[in-house]
Amino acid sequence: MPPRYALIDCNNFYASCERLFRPDLRQRPVVVLSNNDGCVIARSAEAKALGIPMGAPYFKYRALLRRHGVAVFSSNYALYGDMSARVMGVLARFCPEVAVYSIDEAFANLSGVPGGADAFARRLKATVEAWTGIAISIGIGPTKTLAKLANRFAKNHPRLRGVFDFAASQDPDRLLRHTAIADIWGIGRRHGARLARHGVGDALAFRDLDPTWVRRKMTVTGLHTLLELRGQPCHALADGPADRKTILSSRSFGQPVAGLDELREATALHMVRAAEKLRRLHAVASCAHVFLHTNPFRPGLPQHNDSASVPLAVATAHTPTLIRAVHAGLARIYREGFEFKKCGVMLSGLEPVDGRWLSLLDLPPNDTPAHAPLMRAVDTLNARWGRDTVTFAAVGPREAAWHMRRDMRSPRYTTAWPELPEVRA
Repeated sequence: MPPRYALIDCNNFYASCERLFRPDLRQRPVVVLSNNDGCVIARSAEAKALGIPMGAPYFKYRALLRRHGVAVFSSNYALYGDMSARVMGVLARFCPEVAVYSIDEAFANLSGVPGGADAFARRLKATVEAWTGIAISIGIGPTKTLAKLANRFAKNHPRLRGVFDFAASQDPDRLLRHTAIADIWGIGRRHGARLARHGVGDALAFRDLDPTWVRRKMTVTGLHTLLELRGQPCHALADGPADRKTILSSRSFGQPVAGLDELREATALHMVRAAEKLRRLHAVASCAHVFLHTNPFRPGLPQHNDSASVPLAVATAHTPTLIRAVHAGLARIYREGFEFKKCGVMLSGLEPVDGRWLSLLDLPPNDTPAHAPLMRAVDTLNARWGRDTVTFAAVGPREAAWHMRRDMRSPRYTTAWPELPEVRA
């Protein structure tokens, strides 16, 4: 029996999360802005209909948004991450196999599900929407590439009611003919431009190309895409990105920063976030990096961009040790007289926590597995009671002026006790 893959995608996910606790926004256009309220990164269907493009600078479109009564929100990643976890939890409960692809997408294997893939997908869609309030679309196909393509049709054609099985189509060639080459999963901008120069403008034309030519021009990745369009699975359900080599945490400041103390606080906060991610991977890092940037779009001001790397004697996920490392690097690259726009940290040399190299010269209290219970307690408290319930003094005040600007952030309804929604009977 051929495999039956499904691509489950949350519709306009960030905007849907903002509407979830605001019934008054259900028919109103909604947009979500990027860090520091810079650009539009998510739009509801109503906002798209107004012609607001993805990536639109907020300051240029502010008047248009106000004129049309668009609800504008700063990004609320705590809310989005929690709602994503809830959706993925429902999928994992009912689907035989699930592979999370991104914050709002997951692949599932529906081979052999009771009642057939289409009926199962419709029950799954109804369950997810009833249990989480997030609307989803489901595309089904014999390969992951065709499932991804089917999802586009499920989302863009209301008569399909959010579910479409590519294999059930009476004219699959017609569907491919109406799919632009740029809309094929796995075809990047560079390959799309090359194919267009050769007269290949849609998925059907690409599918019918000579596999030898595709392999020569687009490597084995392009060949796999071609074969998947022909119905030959080349990607297993669990195929995903390779193990991470680095962890990066950085943000632009809400306003320019010139003082070393503020930069120490910012780099400490970034390292707290990076160390949290490191421990979630059950990994340790052997090198910490820190970098500073001035604003390149203000050429009239003095410019200074620099970075420093600090090797660690013993690979670690101990937050205080990592903060000390980046502070040592920061002292080397900081220069007075500059207004910095951005700073960040990166961890490299990642390895499993149980497989790291130890040194006989680095004994307690410098850094050993003895620190693991402390970090585990901090992570547990923050997971249960909300981010930064327990944090480190080095990060400074919670509302420092340099923090990312999020003037229109909605409450963290599901992850912060003081911001839980109130119901009055």
